[in-house]
Amino acid sequence: MTNDTMTNTQSTSHILMIRPVSFGFNEETAASNAFQNRNADKNGVDEKAQQEFDGMVTILRENGVDVTVIDDTPEPYTPDSIFPNNWVSFHADGGIFLYPMQAENRRLERREDIIARIEDCFTVKHIIDLSRFEMEGKFLEGTGSMVLDRENNIAYACISPRTDREVLALFCKEAGYKEVSFHAFDENHQAIYHTNVLMCIGSKFAVICLDSITDNDEKNAVTTILKLTHKEIITISFEQMNQFAGNMLEVKNSAGHTLVVMSLNAFTALDEKQKACLEKYGKLIYADINTIETNGGGSARCMMAEVHLPVSQ
Repeated sequence: MTNDTMTNTQSTSHILMIRPVSFGFNEETAASNAFQNRNADKNGVDEKAQQEFDGMVTILRENGVDVTVIDDTPEPYTPDSIFPNNWVSFHADGGIFLYPMQAENRRLERREDIIARIEDCFTVKHIIDLSRFEMEGKFLEGTGSMVLDRENNIAYACISPRTDREVLALFCKEAGYKEVSFHAFDENHQAIYHTNVLMCIGSKFAVICLDSITDNDEKNAVTTILKLTHKEIITISFEQMNQFAGNMLEVKNSAGHTLVVMSLNAFTALDEKQKACLEKYGKLIYADINTIETNGGGSARCMMAEVHLPVSQ
C-alpha cells in the first residue's frame, strides 16, 4: 500500500515533463474531450508545441522548480505524450501507479525507460500497475481523472468515460485514499472528461467550477469536504473553466516557496479578486501554451507529473 501521509505535503518541487516530437490533434481522444478544438490552427503545430513546452520549462526552472525533461520518441506515434500525468503518478512512500488509458495510442506513452530515469534520482519501492483494466474497457487516467488531496488522502473524481468507479475504488484501496466521486457536465451537458479541468486542490485552497456539478447532493458533499479540510473555495465559471482556469497546479520551488502554475489563457481568464485569493497562497506563474491547449485539450497541470518519491541519498 502506498500512503502519502508519510510526508504530508500537497506539493513538490520535482516535476516530470515529456517534450513532444509528434504533438497534434488526437482523433482517438476527441470524442470525449470537448476541450480539443477541431478547428484549431494545424500549421506547424508540432514545432509550436515544442516552443511552448520549452518556454514553460524555462519559466518553471527560473522560478526554482526541479524539472526532469525526457524527450518523446518519434515511434510509436504518441500525439498526447506531452501529458504524462495521465499514465503515471509518483507517491511519497516510494510507490508508483501506472494507469489504464482509454485511447489506444495513449497506452503507448507508458515507457519503462522513463521510470528508469526517475529511479536514477528517486527511491522507488513498488509499482502498482492498473493498466490491465484496459482489457475490460475500464479506465482511470491518473491525476487527470483524479485530483488528489495528498495531505488528507482524498481523491476527488468526476465519473466519465475515462474515469471508472471500479478502478477508482481499487486505487483508493491501494493508496489509502478516501473516494469523493461525483458527476460533472459542461454547459452543453457533455460529461467532463477529466476532473483536473474543473478543479485544482492546493494546500490551503480549492479552485472549482461548482456549476458543472449539477446534482445538489454531490455538490454539497464536495463543498462540505473542502470546508472540512480547510480549503478556501475559489469558484470559477464555465467560461473560465473553458480557458483552463481549473487546470492549475500548486508546486514548490527549491527554497520551499509555493507557486501556482497555470497557462496564460487561464491567468487572463481569472478576475482580479480570484487572482488576489490565489496570491495569498503562492506566486502565480504562467506560460503561453495556446497551441497545446487548443489541439491537445489539456493545459499546464496536465503537462506536469509531480514526483513525490523520496530523493535518493
